[in-house]
Amino acid sequence: MNQQELLDYIPSKTLLKDRVILVTGASDGIGKAVAKAYAQHGATVVLLSKTIKKLEAIYDEIIELGGPEPAIYPLHLEGATANDYEKMAEVLEEKLGRLDGIVLNAGWLPAYTPLKYYDVEMWSKVMTTNLHANFLIVKSCLPLLEKAEDASVIFSSHAASIAYNGGYGVAKAGSDALLRIMADEYSDNPFIRINGIDTGPVRTYLRTYHFPGENPETLADPSAIVGPYLYFMGADAAKETGEIIRFDRLAGDATWAGAEPTDS
Repeated sequence: MNQQELLDYIPSKTLLKDRVILVTGASDGIGKAVAKAYAQHGATVVLLSKTIKKLEAIYDEIIELGGPEPAIYPLHLEGATANDYEKMAEVLEEKLGRLDGIVLNAGWLPAYTPLKYYDVEMWSKVMTTNLHANFLIVKSCLPLLEKAEDASVIFSSHAASIAYNGGYGVAKAGSDALLRIMADEYSDNPFIRINGIDTGPVRTYLRTYHFPGENPETLADPSAIVGPYLYFMGADAAKETGEIIRFDRLAGDATWAGAEPTDS
């Protein structure tokens, strides 16, 4: 599929029926939009973030939409240990019995700073949240994914290897490398579909926080970008793996072709 076809992708409402999908950073922005879209297409979504109140609000929204009852898993990636992630995988298997997919979406960019002045402690926290946590999540969940019939992992990518991005830029580049290594290792038997999506700038808290002079209405709502996330999570993507799809800035009024019409 080309980029526009991915943006316009509308799957069957049962695309993700009976699947269990873990979405990190599910409390806001892209993670929230993707979690709701997955639930609307039949998935039991595990909502992972550090803010329980926000996760409970999304839980309620999914129930109101008629999706399968989601699960809430509060976890602060900055302070979580390898044991915490192993425990998470154990809980998923015990309570839900399976795991079919992961969206590694959580991210943290504290500041744009020249490397000369980059705080060392901040560097460590940024690398932990944006890279090390992804590795630990995937590593702990691989035994479950290996047992799934059509497992998929999606990274929320970001081309950020430019000046002043510091640890965030390095971590995102590292996540792209992690994606490609995993895709290569799981390209045959067992096969796990592993891809990345770089949405370009959309109307998220992280974007508006760092660009206060930018009119947020010029940015697309995160719900406009769910098409590619649905495609690469479902069976229609078949053996497509190791890809990182990068989108340019979408128009502020962009919408997903499969969105339910709203009253004006």
